Amino acid sequence: MSQKGLSLTEQNYIKVIYELSVNNNSNILTSDIANAVNIRSASATDMLGKLADKKLVEYEKYYGVRLTEKGKSAALNIVRKHRLWEVFLTEKLGFGWDEVHEMAEELEHATSDELSDRLERFLGNPKTDPHGEPIPNKKGELEKAKLFSLNTIRPNVEVELKRISDETPSYLQYLQKNNLIPGVNLCIQQYNDFDDSIDIIINNKHSLHLSKEASSHLWVAKIK
Repeated sequence: MSQKGLSLTEQNYIKVIYELSVNNNSNILTSDIANAVNIRSASATDMLGKLADKKLVEYEKYYGVRLTEKGKSAALNIVRKHRLWEVFLTEKLGFGWDEVHEMAEELEHATSDELSDRLERFLGNPKTDPHGEPIPNKKGELEKAKLFSLNTIRPNVEVELKRISDETPSYLQYLQKNNLIPGVNLCIQQYNDFDDSIDIIINNKHSLHLSKEASSHLWVAKIK
């Protein structure tokens, strides 16, 4: 479903709900949505009621919200445009991966379905954005990959970094500085019980100490 007919605010809400639900099978709490869009819970409740009226979400007060199939389709359409623009901005215009999120946020709302289709073809039908996030195709389908948070991997198991789930510029700059980008191989040397931090080896060359918070946003695939 296109986002045509939805206000910018409505588009942002369904996209946020989708992103919060990616690794969560339960209903999304109103307070979590309010925190994500930086408004009061009462205002979020009003908007969720409007989205429910449009059949974009299933919402019951005190029990949270989840996207309907119609809502999920619209959200994936927006996500697709956002991630395609991130690829364009990094690959064609030379922006850093820590610079493109806010620009893509603006461009996604002004992009027609036809433009996104042409953009996808121009870019050679990329499968992931610069942070390793999968790009939905025009049907709203995502390639599924079995990924694990790095801090759940046993020591001495080699894995490949596939996706970064936090696009905070300072975090991405830290990862770039330490060559923690999608495609590198990682191996955990040691877990530190005191603070749940880990020591890793990158591409069998460089060692790095990572906090629990830093490692929780790194998603990896096991190397067979």
